[in-house]
Amino acid sequence: MNMRNIFWVLVMLPLISTSQDNKNDFKIITYNIWNGYDWGKDNERRVKVQNWLEGQAPDVVALQELCAYTPEKLREDAQAWGHDYSILLKTSGYSVGLTSKYPIEVKEKIMEGMHHGALHCTTNGIDVLVVHLHPGSIARRREEAEIISKKLNAIAATTSKYVVLGDFNAHSPLDAHLYDEDGNLLNRLRKSNEGKGIEGNLVNGDLDYAVMSRFLSLPLYDPVEKHTAGLMERGSFPGRVLGEVNQETTKQLLSRMERIDFMLVSPELSASCLKAKVHNGASTWFLSDHYPVSATFNLKD
Repeated sequence: MNMRNIFWVLVMLPLISTSQDNKNDFKIITYNIWNGYDWGKDNERRVKVQNWLEGQAPDVVALQELCAYTPEKLREDAQAWGHDYSILLKTSGYSVGLTSKYPIEVKEKIMEGMHHGALHCTTNGIDVLVVHLHPGSIARRREEAEIISKKLNAIAATTSKYVVLGDFNAHSPLDAHLYDEDGNLLNRLRKSNEGKGIEGNLVNGDLDYAVMSRFLSLPLYDPVEKHTAGLMERGSFPGRVLGEVNQETTKQLLSRMERIDFMLVSPELSASCLKAKVHNGASTWFLSDHYPVSATFNLKD
């Protein structure tokens, strides 16, 4: 082999190795799309979300607030970002759904005891539970957390690869130190939840961490917490699109950032996680009132 050929071999080897490693990467995204794009009336925003997701090249996408959706409509969305497979939980109210590059097997559509319902599927050897917990009652969310936790315990007895993800409308104890006791978020919530007790969204004037603690105790792991720092990186709500809707300045919106969208994974998936983030930068400011969450795993055996 001459020196020129040796040079090109040395140049190409790292590229080949990187390409082979990337083949094992598996990216999951969860996204609350905000009232099904105004119950189907805001097609411009729908197309923008489709384009954003296509650019992310995910393997699996979990969606919440699929209002006014049909299986056919979700299939159109899925195909827009390169997925041939999709499942919709229901065609009424606030539905959840799943799309994937790989065939999807529905294990259970969980409706009993769930405000919006939940969806349990398997795809590419991973059990996926898509959830959207009650938006206005701690008591109801705690009940839902018990239902889903029992499902997850049963799943964990049969497989080591599983994830529960979506809009939990709850707060993590891993973020507790990030919330200002006298900040805009808590002061707003105290006014709107006065006198409600656990039928509202505060416990004794403070955030409730019991729901997320229930999931973390299974145990499940939080890749975003591991790969980020601070609410400006972790915050998944409110999106800046709400500034005009609520007549709030950007400063006011940022002062009440919170993390209520999560992806919690099994110990094995946690160990294989390469990166995770909340996509709350400029590209998603005006796509939804929530920001999407992603995590990438190396599924090499």
